[in-house]
Amino acid sequence: MNVNEATARDAASTRNTVQGNGTGELNDLFMTLLVAQIQNQDPLNPTDGTEYVAQLAQMTQVQSMETMKTLMQNNSTLMDNLQVLSTANLVGQKVMVQSDSVELTDQPLDGRLTLEHAASNVTVIVKDSTGVEHKIELGKQEAGQVPFTIDPKDMDLPEGRYTLSVVTDVGEAKVPVEIAGTVNNVRIPLEGGSALLNISGLGEVPYYNISQFGGNGAA
Repeated sequence: MNVNEATARDAASTRNTVQGNGTGELNDLFMTLLVAQIQNQDPLNPTDGTEYVAQLAQMTQVQSMETMKTLMQNNSTLMDNLQVLSTANLVGQKVMVQSDSVELTDQPLDGRLTLEHAASNVTVIVKDSTGVEHKIELGKQEAGQVPFTIDPKDMDLPEGRYTLSVVTDVGEAKVPVEIAGTVNNVRIPLEGGSALLNISGLGEVPYYNISQFGGNGAA
């Protein structure tokens, strides 16, 4: 195909317009490109019709990609709106959060740990900011979920941030610990991202860190 300089400019301008417009205008743009190519083709060496078909196929592919992009953006917005609505309904509700630290006041906190194997001696270690350890002895426990309570008054623990860990006589490397708390409020970050739930005893926690909704799972 012999296309003069004017045709090349028309084609480049049309492709740029396709990228910047909605999918509803793609058919009109294809016709503009087609007319420009026909007008500027060499009459002695006309363009093979299959080239026009190939160009139409490319236009259709671009249209499909633009439609898919729009659908994905709409779905993302819908999911964000649904998350905001669902998290707003959690205010005042009990949740469980997997965490290795807590913010203690004078109120007890319920929690639970999950053992992979039965153990004859299970201990929850509550460590303060200076490294002093306080122990909650749970004794012999079967594999599965084990509830426990951190009572600052009984353990003589001042208010502050504490880290949590679990030690067993079977040497489990990492025992998951979950803490129960009440959702005080929900904050949507101005810069975007997941909703943050302010939970008693835990502070702000991302929505996706919640391991259980409703009820007192530690009981």
